[in-house]
Amino acid sequence: MISGRNGSRLRPRAQAKKSQTREGSSAQRRFRLGTFCLAATLLGTAGCSAIKAPVPKDPDALAEYKAANDPYEPLNRKMLNLTMKFDKWSLRPMAKAYVWAVPRPVRNSLGNLVRTMNEPSVFFNDVGAGKPRRAGDMFVRWCVNMTVGLGGLIDVAKMAGFPHHDNDAGMTLANWGIPAGPYLFLPMGPSSIRDGIGYAIDQGLSPWDYVPRGYGLVSFNWAYNLFGVVHARSEHLDELDALERDALDPYATIRSAYQQQRRAQAEAIKNDNRATVPDWYH
Repeated sequence: MISGRNGSRLRPRAQAKKSQTREGSSAQRRFRLGTFCLAATLLGTAGCSAIKAPVPKDPDALAEYKAANDPYEPLNRKMLNLTMKFDKWSLRPMAKAYVWAVPRPVRNSLGNLVRTMNEPSVFFNDVGAGKPRRAGDMFVRWCVNMTVGLGGLIDVAKMAGFPHHDNDAGMTLANWGIPAGPYLFLPMGPSSIRDGIGYAIDQGLSPWDYVPRGYGLVSFNWAYNLFGVVHARSEHLDELDALERDALDPYATIRSAYQQQRRAQAEAIKNDNRATVPDWYH
């Protein structure tokens, strides 16, 4: 230890680097949860008419209101407008540049890499949902692709009969009978109270947040997360352009599509009662 001019002790360089690394990791986790916390804070003032839509008295309108399950529609529409502006001036141009600069086969490999990095969370959610066969398939898939598949760049597991399947904490909660709650449009996209909580849980389930990092790996993790967002946006360029161009009400279209997709995903997981031992074992 070295004493400074004011008599205080100066931390050795190695210890300082370790401390700053932990701070960087903690800052990253706080950033990931920040958007959800911000939305939760805004919803805490939901008595304001600018945030919460009034309950209609007409029976037909009331039935439509309940079917949409969107009491915070005024706030959600504002969030969508802000997100679309951000997308127009930053995310969409980056995605188009990525598509222009990177050939399709390379993009597919990079997409496989991102998906493989996220699959430990899928495994933990399969376990949490009480689906051992799905969890086993995902575990085998991850091990195969992380080794033979060069870290996920090549989807060898799919060729071997272990295709990717989706799951997340929101779906795990749904599998145990927890209702979705009101629809929300958060900065990361369409969601609900249950799925927003599930998003926070998924961040905690990601093992990459708990790996000790040096400065290089912290920078890599930030770059990896940003790349995942840009890659996902590049996969839906045409669909979102068509939505903005053709839909009479893009907000209602996005809401309906999201709610239908989540219900279908939850039903598929709930009804997946395959035997634990795979067919090829026999």
